[in-house]
Formats: sequence, structure tokens, C-alpha cells
Amino acid sequence: MESYALALSSSNLNPKPLKHINPPKILPSSSSSSSSPIHLLCRSISSNTPGFTFGSNYKTHNNYYSFLSPKRLHNDLAVVRAAESSGESASPAEFGRNLQLAAMFGVWYLLNIYFNIFNKQVLKVFPYPMTVTTFQFGCGTVMILIMWALKLHPRPKIYKSQIVPVVMLAVAHTMGNLLTNISLGRVAVSFTHTIKAMEPFFTVLFSALLLSERPTLWVVSSLVPIVGGVALASFTESSFNWIGFGSAMASNVTNQSRNVLSKKFMVRKEEALDNINLFSVITIISFILLIPFMFLLEGFKFTPEYLQSAASRGVNVRELCVRSVLAGVCFHSYQQVSYMILQMVNPVTHAVGNCVKRVVVIVSSVIFFQTPVSPINSLGTGLALAGVFLYSRAKRIKPKAA
Repeated sequence: MESYALALSSSNLNPKPLKHINPPKILPSSSSSSSSPIHLLCRSISSNTPGFTFGSNYKTHNNYYSFLSPKRLHNDLAVVRAAESSGESASPAEFGRNLQLAAMFGVWYLLNIYFNIFNKQVLKVFPYPMTVTTFQFGCGTVMILIMWALKLHPRPKIYKSQIVPVVMLAVAHTMGNLLTNISLGRVAVSFTHTIKAMEPFFTVLFSALLLSERPTLWVVSSLVPIVGGVALASFTESSFNWIGFGSAMASNVTNQSRNVLSKKFMVRKEEALDNINLFSVITIISFILLIPFMFLLEGFKFTPEYLQSAASRGVNVRELCVRSVLAGVCFHSYQQVSYMILQMVNPVTHAVGNCVKRVVVIVSSVIFFQTPVSPINSLGTGLALAGVFLYSRAKRIKPKAA
């Protein structure tokens, strides 16, 4: 529309006289109308526009009405139609983008469902969460190196000022995923994700402590159903134990401290990593960090003896290896897709999508593993998830300036 306006104004400033166009009969042609609004408008245009003049008593009507000529109107309408057609051609592109985004959300949810199923199956027969977590980070590291080698995404450039912040983020990322796997090995998948619905509570807490951000009343109000729902679900959970509950709650602390630290440290835009490369770098660092602790605390468990011990619990060695690899691939892939979505939408939309994802994971895990759920437990889970949704909506409301 801006280019159309410029074209239209330039054509009006330099009109070409047409000899065969008569003025409309409704306009006066006598000198008595020299003080009429139309005459004043014409005199104003003549005095301010070089090359644009009107004769006295409207004798040179051809110049005056040239910008109302059929030819000029035809040209201007052609410009309008061209602008409208360009707007219509943009709508299929917007539809294609929305379709791509919907497909990415579907892939994100599907990969998350399969990861939780495969991961739970592995941890039930192979109860070594540190070894399992290290293997999953190893799968992610291999996928990242392949991505960079094939130039599917540009390799990052690390500055010295980024080393300490990135390592701190990697430590928090490592602890968060390790604690989640400890919880998944001890309690039901649905219960772990219900506890992890308390992430917004720790986000608000750490943002206030580390970033001095004061939450709005709406944000604080949305935390009430989250805390109440998690408490109600915990009291009525049949698979409850303190290790599973405590590790899931600790994963909330580490994951949200990672997010707040990311916001605190990655403030220099000229040195900032994009979301995909930041996730890739901390994944590789997490894999390197876990290897010595895995050997120190659990030892090397990929031996025939330990694999046969897992097979005695109902899963043969081949199935265990396949499910471990699939869990590792899904683990990295769903987080990679999550970061890709975050680059396409605003954080509030991503938070709402994450809330829906948690609902999908809880429902699918309950159905797949046939987890017994009481009505009160369902109420608590639903209340917590509703609070997460309200929190994501409350973040959209900007606080009033003081």
C-alpha cells in the first residue's frame, strides 16, 4: 500500500493535459466562483506544485480535471488490483507456514510420547538412570555431529566470554535430565509429569531472586491451582515414593534455573548462540560431564552380565538395545524440534504448546501402561495442568507502568 500511495501521489503531481475531456457540468464556469472551495483548492495546488497551473475563470479545464480522467482512473485501479493480488498470493504462504507449524507441533508431541514410553520400558528392566542418561546424551552428540558435518545447520562460534555461562547451563541441563530419569524409574510417567507441571512456580521464584523481576497478580494467582493440584495428585498417587517425588521436584529446580541463567548470561546479541546451537553445545558438554560420573557411581553396565540380567526381567537383549537407541533418538529429536518451534513462535505460544504436550504425554502414558488413576488423582492432575495453562496466558498480560 505504501508503494501504491507513492506511485499515485507522483502521478498527481505531474498531470498530462488531455484535450478531449470536458469538465463535469455540475461545476461552475463563471468568475463569480473564484472564492469557492474548489477554486481555492486549485489555486493551492497551482502555487505549490511546479508545472501545474490553472487558467483564470476555469478556462483551462483540461489541466484541472486531468487527474479525474478515465485513463488515469484506469491506471490507478490497475495498481489497486495488483496490490490486492499480491495480498492474495501472500495468504497461501501464510497457510503453508501454519501447516508446517502444526506438523512440527505434532512431531514434537509424538516424539515426546515415544520417548517416555521407550525410556520407561528401559528403566524398568535396566535401573541405572545415570548410564541411561549418558547413553541418551551420547545419541544426541552423534546426531549433532552429523548435522554439522552435513551442514544442515551452521557450526557455532564460541567466544571466551561464553565458556563459563555455557558450562553452567550444561550442568543444570545435565542434572535436570538425570533427575527426571531417576523419577521415571521410580514412579509412573504420569506422576512424574504431574510434578513437573510445577516448573512455572520455580520460574517465577528464580526470576524474582536472580533477575529481580516482580510477577504480576495474574501470574501469582495462576500458581495457586498448580501447587494445589500437584499436592492433591501426590497425596492420592498409588506409585508415590519419596525418591521419585524428590527427584522430579529437583529436576524442576535445575531446569528452571537453567532457563533463568540462560536469560541472565546470554544478553550480548553479537555473541549469542541461536537456540539450536546453544542446545547442541550444552548436549555435547553434558555427555562429556556425565561419562566420568557414570563410571564412578554406576560402573560400566554395558556388559553381557548386566544385559542378561535385564533380559531376565522380560525384555531380551536385542529389544533392550533397540529401545535404548530409540529412546536416545527421540530424546534429542523432540528437544531439537522444540527449539525449532521456539524460533518460529513467541514464548507464550510455545508455553501453551508445552502445556498441551504435557497433557498428551500424561494421557498416553496412562493408557499405554494402564496406570491406575483415582478420581481425586485425576482432579489434582487436571487442576495442576489448568494452572499451567492459566500461567502461560497470564504471561501475555503486561504489567502496568508505575
